[in-house]
Amino acid sequence: MNATTEAIPVRFSGNAREYFGIWIVNFLLSIVTLGVYSAWAKVRNKKYFLGNTTIADRPFDYHARGVQILIGREIVVGGIVIFSVSSLISPIVSGVAAVVLAAILPWLINRGLRFNAAMTSWSNVPFRFEGSYWGAFRVFLLYPFLAAFSLNLALPYVTRAVAWYRIGRHRLGGHRFSFDSGIGPFYRAFLLAAAWAVIALALSYALALAVGYTRSADGANQTGGGAASLLPLLPLLIVVIALLPAATIYAAFTRNAIYAGTALEGGHRFESTVAASRLFWISISNAVAIVVSLGMLLPWARIRVARYLCAHTWLKPAGSLDDFVGEAERRQSAIGDAYMDIDGIDVGAAV
Repeated sequence: MNATTEAIPVRFSGNAREYFGIWIVNFLLSIVTLGVYSAWAKVRNKKYFLGNTTIADRPFDYHARGVQILIGREIVVGGIVIFSVSSLISPIVSGVAAVVLAAILPWLINRGLRFNAAMTSWSNVPFRFEGSYWGAFRVFLLYPFLAAFSLNLALPYVTRAVAWYRIGRHRLGGHRFSFDSGIGPFYRAFLLAAAWAVIALALSYALALAVGYTRSADGANQTGGGAASLLPLLPLLIVVIALLPAATIYAAFTRNAIYAGTALEGGHRFESTVAASRLFWISISNAVAIVVSLGMLLPWARIRVARYLCAHTWLKPAGSLDDFVGEAERRQSAIGDAYMDIDGIDVGAAV
């Protein structure tokens, strides 16, 4: 009986050698079939990662079929083609197409979220997503649009709103998820990321001035060496020492805040203790390894990220998980087991 109320770690048991076999087959078949098999490759990837992720020795699973992924992608590609063709006809037609696309985008996002929830289960209990058109419109279109005009000063508000919508609309076997968090942790993450970016950009600018001074002082004899040789690398340095760390800081702190604010009906809560510095090191070293290996270490990099994130994620149960799962199964039986035959398709809007 899982009656403990102590924090239960999320465990990931996948390994790079095993996943490499799946990845290389997916990669080769996707090339041979001109990308058609990539839909089935996505199913195999998700089944592997979810199947190797457990809470209290109870695994997740993914139940989608490749053909559902393929149909969804064809719909999206068809929409892109229609929009591209309309832009060649006239600006008016292109504008009408853009308005139509914006109008159906909330529906597409909800459909993608609904599909992915229904195709995912934990301990054989399926998830569900119950979204609304105007909720999705507000969170995914209106708020980001307004945030852009605030020079991203409203980004923390948008991040919290998206978390509130996505989490609060999910169910697990009839049990409701909820999200409740103040705006403070999100703005704290934003300010820390912004502070890092400003300081790093200032240092990059100072380096650029130093390089310019060196070139002007030393003349043509020094243009090929010394500090001046760093000048072509400045854009890369700005990305590496300013933008990527800032994005990692924001992602790590907001992830921790989102998990801290998430609850599952019955008093079950979650915790994330991801460290921005460690996450940044994993991201950078993974990128270097992938480039040096010409992509062959991509499976290792993905496994490494999954293992780190799971190792720093916990469920904090309020009681017996056996009782919770039993009640979830009873509620699911009352709802019906239609998730295996759901008429939805993966339109890629929620992935």
